Amino acid sequence: MKKKQVGRRAERLAMSLQIKRGPEMDSQLQIGFIGAGNMAFGIAKGILSGNVLPTNIKVSAPSLKNLGRFQELNISTTHSNTEVASTSDVIFVAVKPHLVATVLNEISPRVTDRHVVVSVAAGVTLATLEELLPKGSCVIRLMPNLPCLVLQGALLFTRGTHAKPEHGALLCSLLQRCGMVEEGPEAWIDIHTGLSGSGVAFVYLFAEALAEGAVKMGMPGALAQRIASQTVLGAGQLLLESDKHPAQLRSEVCTPGGTTIYGLHALEQGGVRASTMTAVQAATERARELGRKSAAPGSMK
Repeated sequence: MKKKQVGRRAERLAMSLQIKRGPEMDSQLQIGFIGAGNMAFGIAKGILSGNVLPTNIKVSAPSLKNLGRFQELNISTTHSNTEVASTSDVIFVAVKPHLVATVLNEISPRVTDRHVVVSVAAGVTLATLEELLPKGSCVIRLMPNLPCLVLQGALLFTRGTHAKPEHGALLCSLLQRCGMVEEGPEAWIDIHTGLSGSGVAFVYLFAEALAEGAVKMGMPGALAQRIASQTVLGAGQLLLESDKHPAQLRSEVCTPGGTTIYGLHALEQGGVRASTMTAVQAATERARELGRKSAAPGSMK
C-alpha cells in the first residue's frame, strides 16, 4: 500500500476520533469485518443505516456461504482477511472464539496504530486479544446479541489498555442504529452474555410456552405464535420507554381476583423466577469458563 494512502486514511481516522465529531465523519471511515455470520451481518446493517456507505465496508470469509447477503447490500466481499485488515480503519473480528488466534496471527503484521480492532468473540478476553496483536494495539471487546439483525440489539463494550474514550465514542457513533449501546468494565461482559446474549433464547422459550398455552386452550397455533410474539415485543417496548421497574408494571396489570394474578401464582408455583435467575447465572458462569480457557497459556494457539 502506498504511503500517501496510509497517511490519508490515518488522517481520516484521527479526524473521526475527535469527541466533537459530526456524523459526516463516520462516512469517511473504512470498516472491515472478518467473519460473515449473524453478528457481523447485524452490525453491518446497523452501520449502513447510519452514515457509512456500502463502498466503505469490506467483509471476508473463507467460503461463499454467508457472503451473498452482504453482496445484496452492495458490500464488497473477499476471501482474504489480510485484505480487509489492510484497507480498514476499524476491524470487527467476528469469528468463532477458537478461530480468533488464527485470524489475529494472520492479520497482525498489517495492524498498525491507526487501527481499532473490535472483537465480538465470546469469552476471549482483552488480555488475550492484546497479547495476539502488536504491542500498543487499540482493542475493544464488544458483545452484541441476535436482535442486532433487526436493529434492536443490546450491545455492551469495554475498552482495552490502549483504547481511549474517543475510541469508545467512535464505536458508539457507528453502532447507535444497531440498538442500545453501553460501555462497562470487562467483568460485565460475561454477565451481559448471560443476560442478553443467552437471554434472547430464554425469551424465545417463554414466547413458545405462551403460544403453546393458548393452543392448549383452543387457539390455532399460527395465531397464538403471532400474538405471543407481539406480546413480548409490546411488553419490552413499554418496559423500556416507561422507565418503571418491572414489578410496578406487573402490578398495574393485576386486578384483585383477576386473571393475571391467578396466572402469576401458577408461574410462581412453577419456580419461573428462580429458574430464570439460575439460567442467567449458569450462562454467565459458562462465559467466564470460556474466558479462563482463552486466557490459559497456549489455549488460543
